[in-house]
Amino acid sequence: MLTAQQALEHLLSHAKPVEQSESVPMQAALGRVLAEDVNSLVDVPPLDNTSMDGYAVRTADTSSAGQVLKVAQRIPAGSVGTQLEPSTAARIFTGAPVPLGADAVVMQEDCVIPEGATDKVQVNVAPILGQWIRRRGEDLTAGKTALNAGTFLRPQELGVAASAGLTHLNVKRRVNVAAFFTGDELALPGEPLKPGGIYNSNRDTLLACLKSLGCDATDLGIVPDRLDATRAALRKASKDHDLIITSGGVSVGEEDHIKPAVSAEGRLDLWQIAIKPGKPLAFGAVRKSDEPKDGEAWFIGLPGNPVSSFVTFLLFVRPFILKLQGRETKTPHSYLVRADFDWLKADRRNEFLRVKFNAKGGLDLFPNQSSGVLTSASWGDGLVDCPPGQAIQKGDLVKYTPFDALLK
Repeated sequence: MLTAQQALEHLLSHAKPVEQSESVPMQAALGRVLAEDVNSLVDVPPLDNTSMDGYAVRTADTSSAGQVLKVAQRIPAGSVGTQLEPSTAARIFTGAPVPLGADAVVMQEDCVIPEGATDKVQVNVAPILGQWIRRRGEDLTAGKTALNAGTFLRPQELGVAASAGLTHLNVKRRVNVAAFFTGDELALPGEPLKPGGIYNSNRDTLLACLKSLGCDATDLGIVPDRLDATRAALRKASKDHDLIITSGGVSVGEEDHIKPAVSAEGRLDLWQIAIKPGKPLAFGAVRKSDEPKDGEAWFIGLPGNPVSSFVTFLLFVRPFILKLQGRETKTPHSYLVRADFDWLKADRRNEFLRVKFNAKGGLDLFPNQSSGVLTSASWGDGLVDCPPGQAIQKGDLVKYTPFDALLK
């Protein structure tokens, strides 16, 4: 069996970023991936400015506490003052440009107005050079890179682009993913269940995962457990999509038609991966047409058990999609956290246990780790990566990855 790392490396060695890009307005860029570096059109801030309400002063005039200065000007945000003369101060407000001649700002809490005075201030703290001054261009510099190609655009990146003066961004087109689900036992919520039937949870889980990554996801529904129906679904899915994902049907039973269907419509590797949950994984490609020039759509077949499907999506499909998107590929942040549970039945496979932080700063384990118990993933807030053959005792430090790091 392949290790998780071997399987992931093989997947990523095949993925190539989509080439097409488009220019979109800022508010349409959320969740997209930058196609090129973005340079700032302006310096941010455009001038030295103050980060505090207070008084702009010359440190030469305020080398000791208690100095009284004449307040010669008032500078609100959006205004520009005049040169600060010796022995004077400028009343200044957050965001306002620091006047020429001033080299520090004293916040108003450290100043008092002498009794009876209307144009003087007493500076009760001797400032240091540059105090409370934000320098021109310290955030962004005109003509310099503000955001790098491959950046996934979150709200904060859109704010950076806006402060750089941009109205549109050149982004990669969305990765198009088709999904279908095999199993004659499956029904959609709201439909009556036949004897032995179950509701299809993988549909909503996987489509939501795809959308959380910024994909355009097409739901091709439930496909009957027949070879001809599976082949027809693959042909339909391949036409306008970069990737096809399925759940179920990747074993080698008589009712598992994914392997022969993909092999007939393209090419397939069927892997046994040494992980739990999620042992079987299929990877290959489906022809878009009989013309080689039309290319292929990638195919990843996930196991049908709901936790296995969810975990293998996070471990393998997510990084594959990130590479197709042209994103900066980063290993999800993991942390060493104290286990407040025992897991004494070491498995020969690499296990991914559903856990949750507790109030004591440790991790609790969901009591039923079956691959069919999806409530373990809803209850939990992350996974513990338990290496093959390793047991866990209370107090051990374990490798924990939050779901938040795996769903974006």
